Amino acid sequence: MKLRQLTATAIGALFGACMALSAFAADIDFGKPGTPVKLVVGYQPYYTQAWSGVVMRGKKFYEKYLPKGSEVEFQIGLQGAIIVNNLLAGKQHIGYMGDMPAIVSTTKQDVADIRLVANLGLAYDQCNAFLVRKDAPEFKDAAAAIQWLNGKTIAVPKGSCTDRFAQAVYRKSNIEPKEYLNQNIEVITSNFRAGKIDAAVMWEPTTSRLVEEGLARLVATGASVQENDGGFLGMRADLIKQRPDVVKAWLNAELDAQLYLADTRNAAEVIKMAKEQTTGFSERVLWHALYGRYPDSAGGSAIRNTMHYTFTPQTRELIDRAATFLHSIKSINVEKLRPEAIESKWTEDILLERKLKAPIGEVRALPDSQAPKS
Repeated sequence: MKLRQLTATAIGALFGACMALSAFAADIDFGKPGTPVKLVVGYQPYYTQAWSGVVMRGKKFYEKYLPKGSEVEFQIGLQGAIIVNNLLAGKQHIGYMGDMPAIVSTTKQDVADIRLVANLGLAYDQCNAFLVRKDAPEFKDAAAAIQWLNGKTIAVPKGSCTDRFAQAVYRKSNIEPKEYLNQNIEVITSNFRAGKIDAAVMWEPTTSRLVEEGLARLVATGASVQENDGGFLGMRADLIKQRPDVVKAWLNAELDAQLYLADTRNAAEVIKMAKEQTTGFSERVLWHALYGRYPDSAGGSAIRNTMHYTFTPQTRELIDRAATFLHSIKSINVEKLRPEAIESKWTEDILLERKLKAPIGEVRALPDSQAPKS
């Protein structure tokens, strides 16, 4: 099928550069347990489901747990593939990623060994959101909108969670687009403005920005077809092996960040931090990306993100499903991840110590009256 061949090629292009980085992927010396450590963290303030990284940078919860004198540098990645390549090259040590790049990262152990150590959340609309051009017909419901997609020109950033969702919708609804284009956020935005594409799948907060600016309309989400999305925290294995104290410290801080994010009383402060760490997004758009609610007819949900933190059956099911998809399009060479690719003991032990159970919280949609003014 041409669609799958194109997708596999796109994902290969995104991650293929990592193979050239193997000369730089030797184990890094992170020092002895208890000594100060220097960490470089890749994170995605332009991907709402990974906003525990935004909170970590803004609130610096890690300072409570890391050895005194430690240094942390945060580096922004516009897509998860960028963070994966930096993790593999040893330029970053911890990474906040969507499900697709996170899974791919664990299969490149001939370059560097990357492990998943925590879940950032599961949702139905943080990545899985179908947008159509502003002059598209008015649809009675999401099912009608999805059928309209048949024979249309649709764009996604291939290799991302949007790609998996789009293809799942095509398969479930027997849809065949006229063109299935590989375009980044900027190109999709400009093409909606110019009327060059009929639809796209996008993640938050870009989804909310395109809707708020009147460039596109949201017509369906993962809730419309029961396809969820997720985010994961990855770490280099050399860091895990050498510095168990640092791993536990970071994951304790990550738990604090997720608990903070799940408490909607902190919404104003979270949006302030997100605004400071991004460009081109208003506070109103950022608020809608995590705390707003879309109409039920377009796949809106009362719960915008559920923080599982550890690897619950639901998070493992998503990983297995996504890995199967990646293998089917020949993006990875395994259908199921190696057992050591997921290190769940860290988060499981921390939850026991802190007398908490997964999921540890959820972000519920707030009334639109609480949104910042335009």
